[in-house]
Amino acid sequence: MTCPICKRETVRDFRPFCSRRCADVDLGRWVSGAYAVPSRDPEDVERAIDAVEEILRNSARPH
Repeated sequence: MTCPICKRETVRDFRPFCSRRCADVDLGRWVSGAYAVPSRDPEDVERAIDAVEEILRNSARPH
């Protein structure tokens, strides 16, 4: 099995990756939305807008 990030052979402790670095690269891509599948469903767009507005409302509060 090869690492999906760098194509080197995988290491058992980090499978399916070859190292902690490649696992972290994958996690960063996932968190940033790089793996998201685009949707043209209007309901998905509305939910996304609502989620962003909620985040913005909550971030405006003092800590």
